[in-house]
Amino acid sequence: MNNGTASYYTNKRKLTKQIHVGKVAVGGGAPVTVQTMVKAPPNDVEMSIKQIKTAEQLGCDIIRIAIPDEGACTALREIKKQVNLPVVADIHFNHRLAIMAIEAGADGIRINPGNIGTPDQVREIVECARSHKIPIRIGVNSGSLEKEIINKFGEATADALVESALRYTKLIEDMGYQELKISVKSPSVPVTVAAYRKLAQLTNYPLHLGVTEAGTLLTGTVRSTTALALLLAEGIGDTIRVSLTADPAMEVKVGVEILRSLGLRQKGPCVISCPACGRVKVDVETIATKVEDNLERFYSRNPQAPHLLVAIMGCNVNGPGEAKWADVAVAGGNKKFALYIRGKYVRTIEEAEVVDAIMEVINSWQ
Repeated sequence: MNNGTASYYTNKRKLTKQIHVGKVAVGGGAPVTVQTMVKAPPNDVEMSIKQIKTAEQLGCDIIRIAIPDEGACTALREIKKQVNLPVVADIHFNHRLAIMAIEAGADGIRINPGNIGTPDQVREIVECARSHKIPIRIGVNSGSLEKEIINKFGEATADALVESALRYTKLIEDMGYQELKISVKSPSVPVTVAAYRKLAQLTNYPLHLGVTEAGTLLTGTVRSTTALALLLAEGIGDTIRVSLTADPAMEVKVGVEILRSLGLRQKGPCVISCPACGRVKVDVETIATKVEDNLERFYSRNPQAPHLLVAIMGCNVNGPGEAKWADVAVAGGNKKFALYIRGKYVRTIEEAEVVDAIMEVINSWQ
């Protein structure tokens, strides 16, 4: 993508109020951030930390953790001691868990207007958030709207989502608190897009974008990318989560690539690979995926390193040609690859050694 396109989407962004989740700025012209959610059991501290650190290496900016019980609050306190990413506590049904999570060190909380409780209970949350100086996300979902909203609109329309969000925004504003961000999510792409478009016209708070219950890796990626790309291209959105029935790492990867494709995120690994066909006698898919993962971690550790174009080609039809203009390229043969650097053939590598060989070249690049 050329710089003109990148600056075009950056300049179109609506300037919203800025809040901070831990040290991460959201809104107010700050870069669009990527979020995911821990999917380990709430009390499994070790697995939660592992997922968070992996997500961070892949470009995640903010992590969210479900808090279904008091044990999860205890785990949250331990998790916070060992991770760098700011942690948002996801709260439903029990307002006291929100207070406990804040006191356990949460950098932000998400509450659901459809199930969080009475105005007096919301006030208790707000006062605790105020005393700890953390933001609140008003997270509206189509599947858990308030009964009176459903009775008014008949179903979870875009207008219904927006009315729920604005009702709770005013409730908390009237309590004298404005450290807020808002989301209005639906499994329907048209409803989600319409809701965020309307909300962006009616409020200046930062918006958290997402399609809820988007689906498995393929369908969820397509639905999320469709909705988020439309909105981001219109300048709407300050932070995103791609919700997938998949590992959190995949949510981060998709989210980061959406932002990169619009020029809203610094470019990272640039790996091109052939789609493979009957001529191919090497595992292009596995190798290309491993190279991308390794490069993502490499650039996370070495942000100033040159961003090289790497080509993973399965046979000699396009492989040598792609190698001419790629910085590093491999072209497959029969369980082997020819390695090219700046278009020049260097040596032949066994398939099992090709990922390490590519990373060796990247690490020693001058």
